[in-house]
Amino acid sequence: MKEKINNFCSNIQFLSGARLKLIAILSMLIDHVNKALIYPNLSADNSALTTISNLFDILGRIAFPLFCFMLVEGYFKTRSRKKYLLNLLIFGVISEVPFDMFTSASFFNKNWNNVMFTLALVLITIWCIDVLKEKMQNLPKMLWFIVSWLIVLIMCFAAMYLALDYEHHAILIGYFFYLFLDVRLLAVPFGYASMYTQPWSLLGFGLTLTYNGERGKQSKMLNYWFYPVHLLILGLLRIYFGL
Repeated sequence: MKEKINNFCSNIQFLSGARLKLIAILSMLIDHVNKALIYPNLSADNSALTTISNLFDILGRIAFPLFCFMLVEGYFKTRSRKKYLLNLLIFGVISEVPFDMFTSASFFNKNWNNVMFTLALVLITIWCIDVLKEKMQNLPKMLWFIVSWLIVLIMCFAAMYLALDYEHHAILIGYFFYLFLDVRLLAVPFGYASMYTQPWSLLGFGLTLTYNGERGKQSKMLNYWFYPVHLLILGLLRIYFGL
């Protein structure tokens, strides 16, 4: 069954990690422009702007499933998991003020924290589960599943308590991408169910099936710096125009 599913998926695997990240970045930019600059200007009298905003809402839902998927892939392919986690945390700190400016047009908002911290917590979650999987390999597999779900539950509550972007949804999505790493098609319905409040996210989950396993040509620093820089620009625009 697993082989048949993977053979089916191999026919549509044509995008590298670099291409998927580019799609995710463009989707995120569209979504953030919509929220920062278009949402505040929506009115019942401007149907054209509403149509554009609705389209941006659809396109903007592609990003997060792709970022979660590439995070899990990165966990297995990075040269240093410690450095990977440290980079996420560093850029979480760098991004927090721009994120607050973008979301609330203020310089500090403790009630909503940026997605770099979310991805860092997802990475910690799958790291803990993966280490336990190795240590518990001689025990019944069901026991590992039970323990892994307890870890996921704790991390879900942690994500909500810390007011992280995407909260517990992110932890569940990361877990399912990890769990079904070798049978990617099965990760789609489970991941989508974890993000059911955003139906168009199915586009992002579907695009994970096109991943061909190749890294592709990409800039690590561009991938990291784009997030805080574009948030800062949008935040400044919100403050300048009083949006």
